[in-house]
Amino acid sequence: MIDEILPPWVASAEKFGDVPEETLFPEERPLIARAVDRRRREFVTGRHCARLALARIGVGPVPIPRGERGAPVWPAGTVGSITHCSGYRAAAVASADVARAVGIDAEPHEPLPEEVLSTIASREEIAALRAMGDADGEVCWDRILFSAKESVYKVWFPLTGRWLDFTGAVVDIEPSGTFRARLLVADPAIATNTLPGRWVVSDGHIATSIALPRP
Repeated sequence: MIDEILPPWVASAEKFGDVPEETLFPEERPLIARAVDRRRREFVTGRHCARLALARIGVGPVPIPRGERGAPVWPAGTVGSITHCSGYRAAAVASADVARAVGIDAEPHEPLPEEVLSTIASREEIAALRAMGDADGEVCWDRILFSAKESVYKVWFPLTGRWLDFTGAVVDIEPSGTFRARLLVADPAIATNTLPGRWVVSDGHIATSIALPRP
């Protein structure tokens, strides 16, 4: 699923089930020592996907520690992103020679709770969601918006080292499978105020991605 919305210079791997915990490196085990079972399985399979994706760009298996705000610490010379939701885990990576950042997110294809939507979307975005829902009520447009904003953050944070709230970007979704995020917060490290992305709905899941090429 995730490879459908990534450019050819980004490698990816995905799993619809979990792998044994023995796939972890010893250095990674303390990171989930106190985690509940669900979180442990997400972490283990997410790291497994990350190593599969890294292998596809010629990087051997290495530990992937956790950095600030829980973000994965990628091997030198690489950038990437990990995502997981119920029944799905994936990772996407690229060489830092060709990419500045990669962000992916996966969600169940189901509506957002109303109280969540009101905290992550602007009036402009909510109006656009309603219009798209009137045109195609089979797609959970609100969940696509949520996922797109998660992908925005996963690109923003590694480049800037700063938190970005859901209200820090306005996302325009196209029914064709693309979106465009307009950043409302400036940072010289990101050097753009518009982030183009793609989305897909498949087998009960939503996935979104943003891949920033290096100029």
